[in-house]
Amino acid sequence: TFNKRTLRTLFRSAALPPPVISETSPSQKKLLTYHRDKEQQEVLNQLLIDRALEVYYITMDETDKRDAAPPITASTVPPTVRKYFFIILSLTYSADYLFMKKRVQRNPMIPIQQQWLRSMLALVPQSLMKGRDRELLTEELLKEVVRDYEKSMQRCVLRRVLVKPDIKEFDKLEEEAPLPLLPLGLDFSSTWRNSYIKAKQQIISTLHILHPTMKTLLDFGYTAFFNFLLVDFSSSRLKGPVDCKSLKTDASLSCSKAEEEIMSTWYQRVVGLFSQSEALNGVKLHQLESFYNCVAVLMSNQLKGLLQRTTDVFVKLFDPEDRSRLPLFKMDLTYDENRMEFYPSLQDLEEAILFVVDCIGQTLQNVQTIRACLTGGTATVDAELPAHIAQWAKSTLTKSIRDNLEGPKEHFKGYVESYGWLVDGTAEERINRFIAEQPSFDEYT
Repeated sequence: TFNKRTLRTLFRSAALPPPVISETSPSQKKLLTYHRDKEQQEVLNQLLIDRALEVYYITMDETDKRDAAPPITASTVPPTVRKYFFIILSLTYSADYLFMKKRVQRNPMIPIQQQWLRSMLALVPQSLMKGRDRELLTEELLKEVVRDYEKSMQRCVLRRVLVKPDIKEFDKLEEEAPLPLLPLGLDFSSTWRNSYIKAKQQIISTLHILHPTMKTLLDFGYTAFFNFLLVDFSSSRLKGPVDCKSLKTDASLSCSKAEEEIMSTWYQRVVGLFSQSEALNGVKLHQLESFYNCVAVLMSNQLKGLLQRTTDVFVKLFDPEDRSRLPLFKMDLTYDENRMEFYPSLQDLEEAILFVVDCIGQTLQNVQTIRACLTGGTATVDAELPAHIAQWAKSTLTKSIRDNLEGPKEHFKGYVESYGWLVDGTAEERINRFIAEQPSFDEYT
């Protein structure tokens, strides 16, 4: 009867195909190998199905076993439990894959050749191999190379022998780190020494700042600008208070005289230097433009440095923490049209001080380049005061000026509170009202 059947008699057993032993050609061997692999895969699939059916039959209750029509196949499984059948089949396949994976991983791998390691070490300069710490570091690096090689070989063999199941849930069971990637942007296929020597020679041949004439030009600038300022108000406090108009006039005259002095000394020496044929020794014809561009940049840096240094010195005169050199300005308290006010106004004073920064920035803006001077061109050296320097100077001065004017503002406020009623019409109105009331003699007195 059906109840007496066992699992061995219920499910049909799967038999492997008999081996084929014959003399065949290479093409026939490939064809037979393909068919044999296909048949083995079918047998493996049937074994997995049989195992799943076996598990399913064991989990059935007695009533379902009695009603089931032998043999149980995948088509006779009820639809409501068919999804569990495929889950069991997937887990079974995954378990078999993991089992086979461990067997493959136990197999010995081909070790890395010692010649490869020696070739790697030969690429390292001997100067970097000296010292005990370097030897230990080299040993650790070689061990890391061997581990990465064995891991890569193991994964390569595993992927060639086994096919990983295409199951989403299987990724959770198998945790495998990704293969190491080569560093982006680095090429270790060739040594860097040759490219380094080539780049160094190219830099030496095109970097004109290393030319002897440039060193002489640097010396000229250092000698001329080392202790030179376009505007120097460091001793103005000793001269006493100055008015705003005098401050502007002194700044303009000082910048103009400084520019004339620079053009008659430093610039003439530079022009005389490049008028000599020895100044271009070693410079080829196709390099003249880049050579003179380098000269223009060097002159630009020297002039900008002079402007920036002069601006810094002027701003430091108004340092709130050191008022020993703070300039003194002459301010008059005036009365005009029934109003009391300072002359010049506080705003005019601020504009006069900021005018000095603008005056410094407008100096040395028409210095011809050496090539333009020698060839009759009109190009000028870029000697403009950097925008961020000018902005920093003006914002710092504005804050310092307003802080230093707090005292005069309080002084002016005291005058207005004490005597403002005498000049704003309040006193005259009170007198007229008193007279209109026709007081007595005693009230008049």
